[in-house]
Amino acid sequence: METQLMFLDCPAYLDEEGRERCGLPAEVRSRFTMNSTGGPLDSAMISCSAGHWFTGPLESLTLATEPGDAALPCLTDEGSGRTEWPS
Repeated sequence: METQLMFLDCPAYLDEEGRERCGLPAEVRSRFTMNSTGGPLDSAMISCSAGHWFTGPLESLTLATEPGDAALPCLTDEGSGRTEWPS
């Protein structure tokens, strides 16, 4: 079985206006297929060295280039209760 290391740019917002993005390389920890009403979605669990982590369809985990584009919230913000990669 061949294993390939894959990275995406971290999509985490660093400010409330949606102008500052993390953008650090985020390692794909695992890939899987999620079922949806529109068909199967290629999905992944990713994490970057700053401690941000996300799980979802690959298209929602790619870094948007325009401020204000839809992206997942940063799970390491104050009050989220999550500051590190789950063990």
